[in-house]
Amino acid sequence: QVQLVESGGGLVQPGGSLRLSCVASGSTINIVAMGWYRQAPGKQRELVADITSGGSTNYADSVKGRFTISRDNAKNTVYLQMNSLKPEDTAVYYCNADEERLAIITYWGQGTQVTVSS
Repeated sequence: QVQLVESGGGLVQPGGSLRLSCVASGSTINIVAMGWYRQAPGKQRELVADITSGGSTNYADSVKGRFTISRDNAKNTVYLQMNSLKPEDTAVYYCNADEERLAIITYWGQGTQVTVSS
């Protein structure tokens, strides 16, 4: 079992920045990838960015150049630095982790609200 706890959400003006953090605990040794998803009201959950244990990253087109995902393996923590925020970035942001056993098991955090508004 892996537990994920997110922090860092809040209210920010357009053009501002926020940094989200997600700490993993429990059976973290088999985590192969971690990432951030978001879900806006009335929309499906979508991938924002993810990063493998080796450091390879992947971003949604809508956040490329503005968001940066990073990972501290020693602290079992993944970060999402969000710059140049736009109102359309408003959503609940969820951390996830993929654990590899005989198959991939995906875990989710409880979510943190990000609101971009003037």
